[in-house]
Amino acid sequence: MSNLFCAAFITILILNSCEEKKPQGPGQSTGPARNGPLLVEGLIASPVSISQSVEVTGTILPFESTEIRPEISGRMIFLNIREGANAAKGELLAKLFDADLQAQLKKLKVQLQIAEKTEERQRELLKINGISQQDYDLSLLSVKNLNADIDLIKVNISRTEIRAPYSGRLGLKRISPGAYVTPANILATISQVNQLRLEFSIPEKYSSEIFTGMEIRFTVEGSPGVYAASIAARESSVEETTRNLVLHANVKNGDRYLVPGSFAKVKITLGKNDDALMIPSQSIIPVARGKQVVVYKGGEVIFRNIVTGIRDSARVQVLDGISEGDTIITTGLMFLRPDSKVKITKFQ
Repeated sequence: MSNLFCAAFITILILNSCEEKKPQGPGQSTGPARNGPLLVEGLIASPVSISQSVEVTGTILPFESTEIRPEISGRMIFLNIREGANAAKGELLAKLFDADLQAQLKKLKVQLQIAEKTEERQRELLKINGISQQDYDLSLLSVKNLNADIDLIKVNISRTEIRAPYSGRLGLKRISPGAYVTPANILATISQVNQLRLEFSIPEKYSSEIFTGMEIRFTVEGSPGVYAASIAARESSVEETTRNLVLHANVKNGDRYLVPGSFAKVKITLGKNDDALMIPSQSIIPVARGKQVVVYKGGEVIFRNIVTGIRDSARVQVLDGISEGDTIITTGLMFLRPDSKVKITKFQ
């Protein structure tokens, strides 16, 4: 009996020992630390100065560029296009055959001399009633008609002369002396390269922020410098296919690196805000119908809906939802609830 009693006593001791060492299940508190406040980091919202920039591509253009064509058809008898050289405004670049027109002009001038003498004699006769007023009017009309014909011939002769429309640099010639040309033929091009223009386009959403005289910056491949230009004109409407607005800007500081036709990278600063509230992008919580941040106030957390603006690589502008001086929680957002207790250990 004593052996049985001892065995029963040992069994009871073992069972009690196992029950005391039973591990705690999931969710059971391990001590006071489990019920303490959540340690987080925060940021005090304060105004900063920001500016929004847009980068687009553009093309360097001459201020003016014109294809030189003849106004009428004819044989080229003189060509003065010096490739790559500068031409002054009004300089004769080419001449078409005009001997027939010159002959007509001489003939009309002779007829005019005779008509003027006839008109002069009849004017004297009219004073003494030697002829009728009608006879004199016919002689005067003949003089005026001949003068008009001479003016017309002179205009046609001037059309055989092809002159530079403005001072500029000539391109490569595309015709040779002696060739028969028509208005469809391009003799060469002339460009104003002493003044350059930049053409580029921007998305339509920025069109309301662009104004004449606005200064922009751009760079070109192979040049270490940054160039300035001011917006001179804008297209009257947005392109339907690209939804972009085309702009022209006058280049202020050109040099040998700026060649018409070159590719340019354009940077436009659309506006500056000295009172922008910027917060780290990781402090924003996306929700079904917008965005939220967690504000720490009076030992409690408050979830607020916000409206965001522009952003950079690490921060986002808040347009509405927070105020200057609010404390924004930036870490531990996954564990926060409206009734959470937190302790801010560090301010960013």
